[in-house]
Amino acid sequence: MMSKLEFQQSDRFNWLKWLIISLLLVAGIVANYYYSAQPWPLRLLGWLFLMMIVLFVAAQTEQGKQTLNFAREARIELRKVHWPTRQETMQTTLVVAAMVVVLALVLWGIDGILMWLISWLMGQRG
Repeated sequence: MMSKLEFQQSDRFNWLKWLIISLLLVAGIVANYYYSAQPWPLRLLGWLFLMMIVLFVAAQTEQGKQTLNFAREARIELRKVHWPTRQETMQTTLVVAAMVVVLALVLWGIDGILMWLISWLMGQRG
């Protein structure tokens, strides 16, 4: 367990890290505007480099560590999933497609009956 002093120091440095991230992003926007005459592939490389730095600093924050931990745990859970075989996928897809067609025909029939009934009640059909 972290002591209260360690947590306060971590919280203070966490705030500093987010300030650094914000300043880097603002600097990137200013640099992108300042170097707008440069070819866009060079500016894109600059943005990618800046994003790698920002993501590295963000990963050092408490929220970043929690996010990385969540991603690791999600990947572990994803490996536990039983994925269907190609045959199971094809069979399920065909069943769903058949049900869509059947329900479309049923709804078309109900719509036809209701339209006939409404037109008969309105006196448009004799």
